Amino acid sequence: MKKVKKQAVAILGCGTVGGATAKLLTQDIDFLRKRTGVNFYLKYIIDINFNHAKELNLDNSLFVSNLDDVLADPEVLVVVELVGGTTFAKKAAIKILNAKKNLVTANKALLAKHGVELFSIARKNKVSICFEATCAGGIPIIRAIYDGLLANKHDALYGIVNGTCNYILTEMTLNGVSYKRALKEAQEKGLAEADPTLDVSGMDSAHKLAILSSITFGMQIDLDSITVSGIDKLDQFDINSGKELGYIIKLIAMARHDEGQLSLRVAPSFISTEHPLAWVSGPFNAISLYSHALGHSMYYGRGAGGSPTASAVVSDIIGLFLGTAEKFFKTLPIWPDKTKPAALLPSGEGKGRYYLRIVLKNYAGVLAKIAAVFADYNISISSVIQKEITEEMAEEITESYVPVVIITHKVREEALLKAIAKVDTFDFVKGKIVYISIMDEHEEIF
Repeated sequence: MKKVKKQAVAILGCGTVGGATAKLLTQDIDFLRKRTGVNFYLKYIIDINFNHAKELNLDNSLFVSNLDDVLADPEVLVVVELVGGTTFAKKAAIKILNAKKNLVTANKALLAKHGVELFSIARKNKVSICFEATCAGGIPIIRAIYDGLLANKHDALYGIVNGTCNYILTEMTLNGVSYKRALKEAQEKGLAEADPTLDVSGMDSAHKLAILSSITFGMQIDLDSITVSGIDKLDQFDINSGKELGYIIKLIAMARHDEGQLSLRVAPSFISTEHPLAWVSGPFNAISLYSHALGHSMYYGRGAGGSPTASAVVSDIIGLFLGTAEKFFKTLPIWPDKTKPAALLPSGEGKGRYYLRIVLKNYAGVLAKIAAVFADYNISISSVIQKEITEEMAEEITESYVPVVIITHKVREEALLKAIAKVDTFDFVKGKIVYISIMDEHEEIF
């Protein structure tokens, strides 16, 4: 009887995701072999500190500290990079690919910044890169785009792709919790890092948007071309005001065709309570795609955490051993090393509706002066609401000032920003105008 050759996996980095992946590949290996028909196994865990691995009771015979030793083993066909970052991780990824090992990664920053280079190296060495876990935890959105939706041309992608931010905004919106308290709770629950800057600044979402939009539209995406703003400057007053108007605040990663070009943005946005993304709550993620044959489709699930992300990692590993991942990698022309740079809509040229909050001196005529400036820039006002001063605002605003909320009709962003800059100079305006985009439901194109 012919002996079935075993196919080995190595994991580089045994943190939260690495540990969960190792558990799945050891505890559930019999189930995985039976389900797939593939005789594969975990042979190595590579790290310099194995405290977390020991806490998970992983077999210490798996532990090694030298990547080169692992890469010299001909039985290892797949190496999973889970160390994060872009310095050591990039060097390791290049070394793995040049050793002619297939690479699986959950490292969105790495691919967003260096995807073209790494894909080219992989192709030169006749191996593949799989990255399902980079963009939305356990949601199989990458595979959906390059496999299940291949018959479609895509017009737009909107996503809630950062669980930390979504948890914070859910707490602020539904429970009236302050930003600081919601962030602290997220950290206590393990949903936010000790330094949450990458998440709350919007950059984590930008990394994911760069990857998603590159394969959705079949274009190279320059990470620096994405306009990014985060949630760390949001005020509870504006969240509550938006809620009264029928809007929910979400950090939206958006890519859409606009006047023949691609518009890319990550920003807090108000969306209607009836919008499909409105009640994606807590640490969950969701991505909406608008496609010419299918129309609107939405993909929802846990966007972070060890086990959900390990689900995506192991699916990639299986795809490599089955040969399906290699087929897609070799055949499809949508990967970043095979495409051209995207034609991008210039900054400020996008159009949309906006929420504005202006704190004004409480005397006659000031609104007329603001309306005159808006008219100069062809900005049409949909509604104006004078708000009462809340207890929180009363600490900073005297009774001679009032907050006013303005909703605009659709306007060019550049015109709006110029008008805001002019109004901000008026002596009857206190502080800076707050502006937040309003994202309407995208029209289906099929």
